[in-house]
Amino acid sequence: MKLTRLRTITSLLTVAAVAGVVALAIPANGAGTADNRFITVTGVGTISVVPDAVRFNATVSSLGTTNAAALSSASKSAAAVRAALKDTGIATKDIRSATISVYPEYNWTQEAGTKITGYRASQSFDVLVRTASKAGTIIEAVVKAGGDNVQLGGVIPTTLNPSLATENARAAAVANAKSKASSYAKLLGTSIGKVLSLEEQSSPVYSSPFPMAKAAEADTAVQIDLGEQDVTVTITVRWALN
Repeated sequence: MKLTRLRTITSLLTVAAVAGVVALAIPANGAGTADNRFITVTGVGTISVVPDAVRFNATVSSLGTTNAAALSSASKSAAAVRAALKDTGIATKDIRSATISVYPEYNWTQEAGTKITGYRASQSFDVLVRTASKAGTIIEAVVKAGGDNVQLGGVIPTTLNPSLATENARAAAVANAKSKASSYAKLLGTSIGKVLSLEEQSSPVYSSPFPMAKAAEADTAVQIDLGEQDVTVTITVRWALN
């Protein structure tokens, strides 16, 4: 197809902002096809949700005179923790062994040098509590069952089914991109046409600021502060210009 000869594109605008990047390509005389009359916009959508579940790590550790004695003692504590989790309603599929280790412990003195003082065995569990409101009670049960042999690790509020939040974040990202594209097109005396391409820059990003566990002020019950989880989607969309 024969096309009217165009001069090299002379108008190219790139704007960098916190919310995204806008790029426009327009022939100098305003003519052309969808291939050379377009606007490309990066849109960001973020949705905040309250987590409905909690993950935490529990580790049992025991010191013995031999490897076997240490491992046996740690295994008993681990069995008690495992039983406590099941008694509080945690399903077997939500209890995962993360590490099992046995190693010697040493003491160094100037007189005797390095000497083995015993052997330490440990086993850690990653636990998923599917009902966030029960997490504090379950953590208390774990500590009671494991006694002084148990240590708690990270407590992470999480969302079991983030698909709805992800869809809403995508919708917000599209709306953000379309709003900016329409605004720039209007300023240039034109309007946006059909979508030429859309690319999701990365998988949805989930972030939970400031998760923590603490004792309640009124009593000794453990409370889990869930905060909010942000679900963020970033897209790049190219529209044809009318």
